[in-house]
Parts: sequence; structure tokens; C-alpha cells
Amino acid sequence: MSSIWSKNPYTGEKLKEYTKDTDSTITEKLKITQSVQKDWANLPITERCNLLDCVSELLLERKEEYANLITSEMGKPISQSIAEIEKCAWACDFYGYNAEDLLADEIIETDAEESFISYDPLGCILAVMPWNYPFWQVIRFAAPTLTAGNTGILKHAQNVPGCAKALEQLFLDAGYPKGCFQSILAGHEEIENLIAHKTIKAVTLTGSEKAGRGIAETAGKNLKKTVLELGGNNPCIVFEDADLDEYLETMLQARMQNTGQSCIAAKRFIVCSEIYEDFISKFIAATKNLKVGNPKDSDTYIGVLAREDLAETLKSQVDKSLEKGAKLVLGNSKDGAYFEPTILTDVVPGMPAFDEETFGPVAAIIKAHDRTHAISLANQSSYGLGAMLFTEDMEAALELIPQISDGAFFVNDMVKSDPRLPFGGTKASGYGRELSREGILEFVNKKTVYLKN
Repeated sequence: MSSIWSKNPYTGEKLKEYTKDTDSTITEKLKITQSVQKDWANLPITERCNLLDCVSELLLERKEEYANLITSEMGKPISQSIAEIEKCAWACDFYGYNAEDLLADEIIETDAEESFISYDPLGCILAVMPWNYPFWQVIRFAAPTLTAGNTGILKHAQNVPGCAKALEQLFLDAGYPKGCFQSILAGHEEIENLIAHKTIKAVTLTGSEKAGRGIAETAGKNLKKTVLELGGNNPCIVFEDADLDEYLETMLQARMQNTGQSCIAAKRFIVCSEIYEDFISKFIAATKNLKVGNPKDSDTYIGVLAREDLAETLKSQVDKSLEKGAKLVLGNSKDGAYFEPTILTDVVPGMPAFDEETFGPVAAIIKAHDRTHAISLANQSSYGLGAMLFTEDMEAALELIPQISDGAFFVNDMVKSDPRLPFGGTKASGYGRELSREGILEFVNKKTVYLKN
């Protein structure tokens, strides 16, 4: 029977060995979830919301434990791991309070005596989740999806098996029925069979564009719905009137939080020429002040990447950009899974630092001739997850909304997920929405009911 080892990317230490699920154990888990789903769906929504409240309470009670697990398995600085768990509790609180209203029948006036839309659960939903936010990505799927009456199967990233097991136990400890939320430890080769299985009614993936295309193809062959949250190459547009003293720290955080390992990070800083040099000097100074060190230290802001191969990929992207004419003004050293915070200037289309998603602490700075050129450069991407603009001109910002083709547009703040707002992308960043009302309605049957005597 094969196994999976979790490994600390900062120390290189092997942490714990986990047994992979076999075909027979996967089949058994699918049987269990199928047997419990109808009773779970018939449970009054108030009871499902009460259980979600219990999840929130346990998350906060155990936040130090869970945060240490995240930091040990994927290297996130401990203060940011604690913040991740607190955000998970927030999402549970949001749906615990609002789910009954969000799922209420929607009355539609027609020729019938009564007609309405009923929101019924689909069944068992497969979630294929990434390692960069190993609790948050799962909770923002599970909180709305389970509360809507579905059950869930989690196939987590292989480098965070401890997080996967902890999440499964979390729902059991909160009082959820056995089989309502289960984790499967398996490789990519098992996913295709899982999607094809009759018990699985839909699939959600947060991951790379390549993974999304594979999941979509398999799900399409089996006529099953998908929600895909894929990569991003978010532009941070800086107009000439931007208040750098007020917002530079926000821009830096937008790139460097989670050691740059975020799909919604600001990866391309597109700066109008009038403010370009001032921006570079301030951004360099702020980057140099970031505390680099052991992720377990509370004051560490930059730790390590989650795996050494990720650092190697990032190094290759930076080096190829330099070969094409980018200028290195800071960083670009690698040691194992550690990658030094790096700043590139003179970045233009055609370079990996402009065209590709760079998953790590690398900031690409691009000079724009003017505002129009800045917007054109921002939209020059195959991705469309989110864009941010820094300006004092709110009238101009509002006029730009139709020109930004991404799934989110943030003005004078970093792109971020919020349980109250829908989250998702366009183009190669995927489709469908998580969170808010849209998120809880992704995996329900929007059933038309028409009653006429």
C-alpha cells in the first residue's frame, strides 16, 4: 500500500507518513457519502447552520494548532496561517447567519396560482483543492456547499495531507454525520475515475490552468458541472496621481503575502511614467524591510515556497525574463525552497514575468506611457482573475469598470476574497463563482415549481 509523506519545506524534515486511499477505500467512502446524503439534505437548514456555527467555534478554539500545521506543511509564515484560520471562521459565520435566506424559495409572479424557484442540493460534490491556502480554499467550498444540503469529497494537494485529515476531523468533531465531508488521499490518476463515478454530481477545482483544462475535459465527458478557479496574473495599475505614501504598503502586501504564492496576488505593477521612478525607489525600500526568516517566528513575513521545485520554476521564469531584457534591481537568489524577494523593471510583453503567472515573491514593474496605455497593458493577459487600480480620481475609476475584463476590480485596495462578495475569474482564470449568494447557488438545482389549480 503506497503512502504520502508530509515535509516541512523550511527544514526539509519529513513530518508524517499517511496511507494513500486504494480503489476499495475510495469506493467505500463514496458509498458512505451516498447513503448519508438524502438524510443530510432533508435536515432542516437551521440545523445545518447550527453545525456550521460549531465549525466556526472549533476553528477559533484550535487556530494555533491548525496554523502550526499549515506552517509546518507548506511554509506559510505563522501569523498569516493564524489569519487564514480566522478567515475560515468568518466564512462559516457568514453562511451560518445568511444561508437560510440565501436558499429561500424565490417567488416569481406568473399566470399560476403560485410559482417559484426551489434551490435543491445536487448531491455529492468533489473538491480538488490546492496547498497555498490549505484551510481557506476548502472551507470556502465546504461552508456553502454542505449547508446547501450537499455532501463533499475533498481531494487535497499531496503536500498537505495533514491539513486534509484535520479538516475531515473538524467536521466530524463539529457534529456532522459521518460521510458528510470526507477526505481522499490520492494522486492525480484517481481523479478521472472519481469524476466519472455516478455518486459525484459536480466538481470544483482551485488550481492551475493546466489542471483546470484536464478537470473540465473529464467532467464534460461525463456531463457534470464544474466551477474552476485557476491561475491569475493580476495587474496592479498605478496612475500618476496615486498616493504612494498611503497605499504602497498595500501594494507590497498584494504581491508578497503568503510569500507571493497567491492566485490573486499583484503580479504585474503597471505604473504611469510620471510616477514610475518614485514608485520603484519606494517599492525597493519597502521590500528590503520585509522580515525574512523561519516561518514559525511571529514576525516573519517572507518564509519559503511550499516546495523546492516551485522555487526552481520561479528562478527559470526570472532568468528568462532577464535574458529578454528585463532589469534586475533586487533579489533572484534561491536556496532550496527559499526564493529571495525579487524586483524586475523594464518588463514588457513577451517576457515570462509579464505573460505568465509567477507564483512567488517576484514583482514585475512595467512602465506605461499614460492611463490609456496602462489599461491596455493590464488587459493584455490570457488571465482574468482580478485587477487593482490606485488613483485619487474616483470618477475615472468608475468609468473604467466596463474596460476591465477580470472577475474583480478593486480601487485603492488589493484584490482579496470576502465571504460577502462573489469570487471568480474570466478567460484562463476559470469560470463560476465562490462565496456570497453566487457561491452557495453554484451546486444546487434551480428548480422551477409551477402550481395551477
